[in-house]
Amino acid sequence: MKKVINSVTLRFPSRSSNEAFARSAAAAFVAQLDPTLDELGDVKTAVSEAVTNCIVHGYRDSVGTVSMTLKLLEPAAVEIVVKDKGCGIEDVRAARTPLFTTGGSERSGMGFTIMESFMDSLSVRSAPGKGTTVRMRKTLSQRVCGGAK
Repeated sequence: MKKVINSVTLRFPSRSSNEAFARSAAAAFVAQLDPTLDELGDVKTAVSEAVTNCIVHGYRDSVGTVSMTLKLLEPAAVEIVVKDKGCGIEDVRAARTPLFTTGGSERSGMGFTIMESFMDSLSVRSAPGKGTTVRMRKTLSQRVCGGAK
């Protein structure tokens, strides 16, 4: 296990307006590791998908609490855990299949696929009636400052 450099946990209501907050907060926190713009975009996209899943699928037509923990790991990695205590997922393997959705025709069913494509690792734990935990990790490039050779 890599050493934790810094960590933060945020809790917020599962309102759609908080998706942008979570994405921005994650970007600001990860910025401590001096990621590239592409890496920052990857983190923001993955967080957006994970939080949107909590809002749309976890709590459906009710408001609950979403928890997001970010850990910066040595030498340059981020671990992000997004949790809800909503309805849970009956079949995680099916839910991770591209185009699978419980959100109706306006949903693409690509959330987990997008998270997986932008992060180095993704794990999903869920139980019906108990909620869902998504854990993502990404190793960031280590840039050399000052033009050193």
